Amino acid sequence: MSERIEIHNQLQREYFGRRIKRTMWPERTPYVIRQVDEVIRFGDLRPGERILDVGCGMGRHAFLLAERGLRVEGLELSPFLIERMQEFDGGRYRIPVYCADIHRCPPELHGRYDALVGFFVLHHLADLRQAFASMARLLRPGGRVVFLEPNPLNPLYYLQILITPGMSWAAERGILNMRPSVISKAMEPAGLRLTAIARYGFFPPFLSNHPWGGRLERLLEQAPLWRSLLPFQLFRGDQR
Repeated sequence: MSERIEIHNQLQREYFGRRIKRTMWPERTPYVIRQVDEVIRFGDLRPGERILDVGCGMGRHAFLLAERGLRVEGLELSPFLIERMQEFDGGRYRIPVYCADIHRCPPELHGRYDALVGFFVLHHLADLRQAFASMARLLRPGGRVVFLEPNPLNPLYYLQILITPGMSWAAERGILNMRPSVISKAMEPAGLRLTAIARYGFFPPFLSNHPWGGRLERLLEQAPLWRSLLPFQLFRGDQR
């Protein structure tokens, strides 16, 4: 592994290991449930399929994916987060989790998964091309990758980084690469094709979690005026 990637990974371990960030806690709210539902719908994930949650953190999304009947496994760089995930799990889901770097996954995982998914993980990776090459080796024939990421065109993300304690530009700057053209070029050498892109969302969690907030949000998402600025992006890549 290159020195550059290892330095980057160490920064990420420290970033996520200093404290438990509130936005990573496993919780069952409309805001988080919709994130999982959107990834399942967009990726056409079906009960019984074997799924790898890349950068699974403390299980915020993995637990909900398991409840949908998916055979979920996790990949996480930080031992600290894996320990917290096991505590939150409490023996309910028993999701296998591998402590490894997505840039160089254990060979025993090759060809194991119907799909790889990730929630706000791509913009934390050091080298997208190398990461997608590694992901492609993990897929079964006909597999796909599905990722939910921030939209770099939405200015509120930069404000959030500026004012939120514990967030730093050094760890979050990968958001600038979350553009369809960059993702597509990173996928291509791995034999993956960016087949679909979608955007959704409008409100912050405290509004989205209200019943009226969710309904109004879906109406506002339809307006062409700001559709390109919606905060969440979904990327799907399929094997060529």
